[in-house]
Amino acid sequence: MPGLPLRARAALLAARSAAWASQRAGRGKGSMIGGLVALKIEPNLMSRLAAGKRTVVVTGTNGKSTTTRMTAAALSTLGREVATQADGANMDAGIVATLTAHQRAPLAALEVDELHVPHVLDATAAETLVLLNLSRDQLDRVGEINAIERRLRAGVDAHPELTVIANCDDVLVTSVAYDAKNVVWVAAGAGWTSDSTSCPRSGEPIVRDGAHWYSTGTDFSRPEPDWWVDDTSIHGPDGFVAPLGLQLPGRANRGNAAQAVAAAVAMGADPVAAAEAVGTVGEVAGRYATVTVGEHTVRMLLAKNPAGWQEAMSMIDGTAEGLVIAVNGQVPDGEDLSWLWDVQFERFENGKVVASGERAADLAVRLTYAGAEHSLVADPLAAIASCPPGRVEVLANYTAFRDLNTALEGRRA
Repeated sequence: MPGLPLRARAALLAARSAAWASQRAGRGKGSMIGGLVALKIEPNLMSRLAAGKRTVVVTGTNGKSTTTRMTAAALSTLGREVATQADGANMDAGIVATLTAHQRAPLAALEVDELHVPHVLDATAAETLVLLNLSRDQLDRVGEINAIERRLRAGVDAHPELTVIANCDDVLVTSVAYDAKNVVWVAAGAGWTSDSTSCPRSGEPIVRDGAHWYSTGTDFSRPEPDWWVDDTSIHGPDGFVAPLGLQLPGRANRGNAAQAVAAAVAMGADPVAAAEAVGTVGEVAGRYATVTVGEHTVRMLLAKNPAGWQEAMSMIDGTAEGLVIAVNGQVPDGEDLSWLWDVQFERFENGKVVASGERAADLAVRLTYAGAEHSLVADPLAAIASCPPGRVEVLANYTAFRDLNTALEGRRA
């Protein structure tokens, strides 16, 4: 801890003690409680730890953990250690815990919750901000999406030196970055458009014409992308083309990869090496993992809001022997589950679903109205066991996914 003031060093020692106590008590790794304790002692600790690091901040409603992992992989091609979260802890305590664990790393790729971005940009003096997408999320925690857009726009405006890697297919993200001095536009896709039917700047309707979109009565429209992807390659400035082979499924992850490559190139990485590096990323904190559970081979998919559910549902293998959907309604999920009615469960009307999780009954009601044949087994492990032997797809929201992963790890221990 050389070079840190006495107060900061005391905070780190206290954090280490808290983490040790948490581990001894069987409460987990203790990184979060360590970060919370450290910030109580030294509120400016994030700034202290980030000093001297070249930092990329990654944010958006969906894809933060995956894109951050890809960005870290791409940055590692510079031959330097990269500080990044392993578990998706994207608020202040988790960020401090990550910076504490990688104090000597000269580079950082930090996943940051949308609400925390403005002050994290202040604290870390980040060089690059990756803006993935914005859509409705947990209204009881995050709030109305246009308010988030305005907050992020103010954060970007406060840092004119920042390089912004922005998804030009997303209307709200484009609005955040539109006035920035240094923008790299990426056509990363926007499968969910229900939250951007009107211009966030003028209120005028958004008109879509294929990939292009524009606001009527204003000059606000989709910028021309600097980077884009197709089914096999990534394309960039000056005619750059390279193969883009990913381990992760889905069109959205190709868009995530394009933004990760663009961010790494903005930080000085070779684009070919960066494109190869993002292809090495497999499961991300259990997402997309395949595990054996008795007679079943289970693939785990995570979705947290309507846009995320739409994308995850497109990845489900319809030939699998079983499909379990697990939904909780804890604080990290959002206790208001009215969003279930925004998810197009009608696509399962010709299949059979097992409704599971703490809010399985709410899900079952939604599936009934969607015309989807289903059973109700509240315990996700029991729900998997109820499926015919073979492959089972599991689609779960945040705490249901987390708790099922913990239960599966307990069975393997």
